[in-house]
Amino acid sequence: YQQNPKTYAIVKQLLAEGNAGELQKYFGSRMEFGTAGLRAAMGAGISHMNDLTIIQTTQGFCRYLEKNFSDLKKRGVVIGFDARAHLSSGGSSKRFARLAANTFISQGVPVYLFSDIIPTPFVPYTVTHLKLCAGIMVTASHNPKQDNGYKVYWENGAQIISPHDKGISQAIEENQEPWPQAWDDKLIDSSPLLHDPYATVNKEYFKDIQKQCFYRNINKETNLKFVHTSVHGVGHKFVQLAFKAFDLSPPFAVPEQKDPDPDFPTVKYPNPEEGKGVLTLSFALAEKDGARIILANDPDADRLAVAEKQESGEWKVFSGNELGALLGWWIFTCWKNNSRDTRAIKDVYMLSSTVSSKILRAIALKEGFHFEETLTGFKWMGNRAKQLMDQGKAVLFAFEEAIGYMCCPAVLDKDGVSAAVITAEMASFLATRNLSLSQQLKAVYDEYGFHITKASYFICHDPKVIQQLFDNLRNFDGKNTYPKSCGRFKVSGIRDLTTGYDSSQPDQKAILPTSKSSQMITFTFANGGVATMRTSGTEPKIKYYSELCAPPGNSDVEQLKKELDELVNALEKHFFQPEKNKLQRKTE
Repeated sequence: YQQNPKTYAIVKQLLAEGNAGELQKYFGSRMEFGTAGLRAAMGAGISHMNDLTIIQTTQGFCRYLEKNFSDLKKRGVVIGFDARAHLSSGGSSKRFARLAANTFISQGVPVYLFSDIIPTPFVPYTVTHLKLCAGIMVTASHNPKQDNGYKVYWENGAQIISPHDKGISQAIEENQEPWPQAWDDKLIDSSPLLHDPYATVNKEYFKDIQKQCFYRNINKETNLKFVHTSVHGVGHKFVQLAFKAFDLSPPFAVPEQKDPDPDFPTVKYPNPEEGKGVLTLSFALAEKDGARIILANDPDADRLAVAEKQESGEWKVFSGNELGALLGWWIFTCWKNNSRDTRAIKDVYMLSSTVSSKILRAIALKEGFHFEETLTGFKWMGNRAKQLMDQGKAVLFAFEEAIGYMCCPAVLDKDGVSAAVITAEMASFLATRNLSLSQQLKAVYDEYGFHITKASYFICHDPKVIQQLFDNLRNFDGKNTYPKSCGRFKVSGIRDLTTGYDSSQPDQKAILPTSKSSQMITFTFANGGVATMRTSGTEPKIKYYSELCAPPGNSDVEQLKKELDELVNALEKHFFQPEKNKLQRKTE
């Protein structure tokens, strides 16, 4: 009996054609449930996001939560969704969210299901705010339009980390037969266990982020104009409300992109990280309305890109590291000058991931607060932030170079809504001092030392080649020896988070957690350069991140850039060996 006529028809058609290859693709292997939950294309079969795989995943998750929380039926879970939808398979974020809610309610678990689309950060916010056991957000963030995802938060309000992913994965394997009435999501509408947190959270979230609003009078008066785009996603309404909460005039919304549209018709990829292509319509609107600053969210509004019109008339799109430097400087300055927080500076922390710029480390050293780096991804920063907060520390800010920022302790994940309005307040404040964001960024680098970064990747579809490339680095001058130099650049330190080796530690053991399933090596160079090479968890890429950190006072930026360019060229030539390994370069 077919429960979803659309996916049933797709499979029936393939069977009729005798298309074994496609059927193998659909049914050959189940989507893997990892720390990021699920992320795959919507469609038929167990390798895709569809009604059945959502039911199976939620049944497993529900059983795992029952095992971990004796009070699950008292506290419950929150479920949110974005605006994604897939006509040909009938899948949509809203439908998946309702099926997930139905699964929990059938087991007597209260569900706080948002009645409308929300930004991803609202789910971790709700977990913390209502003290729930877990949260689910149905979104594929900035992935291509055919994709969807299922992102999971633990009771501490942060994304899950190991071993929960393995435990949930195993529970999914053990609960694949859909429970009675699993498909009948209409049942939830009359259930006393269904709650809608939409109104409460909309009120409370905007109240909470106002704790980061320090210059209301400037905000009211500023004549700085902003353009905002939500890139056909969920962000529009919420960024408008955030501006209102800070007493800022609403930003001009890019009309073609402000309403949710699962087809993302005006962009090739709905990812503001791709830079100028996604911002074309924003530039045009800004020119028309005389706005100097553009704020762009990705479709689930957990990331933020910022661009500013320069004196020359050119637009500068800030990198994630540059905006991280500005927000880090701003949030610390606000804390120091305005905070009613009585904690000593030694109890203040900032975090960033190990592949992000070390600018926060430089600011922390000079100002006397703590900086810590974590593994890549907000799941690590969110969990570490919660640990520190539980010890009575203040975690002011965390960021990663992939344009993710955590500016408010109320959300232990990246949040593009609060980041957008805090950036707007910072820009308004700087305008009263006749400073642009770019000028302030230079001032930050002048004071704490220039941090120049450069990142890119190679595409490689052959896991064997990737393995060989990293094996070669671990046996560079004979067995078990890492490279001593890279072209003319002398290597002064090595940290290998695949094997757990760190040359800078007294016992040569790395402090950060290691993972044998992914490749990651960081090289420190005698000239102050750092380069990390790592494999991507979600794409067939070998990525690299490089940075040159100069001490304060060295202001010859062009020379530093040239030095970093040469270091990167040497890294590509000697460590990646693209010709020998047949690697495909990132195409601009």
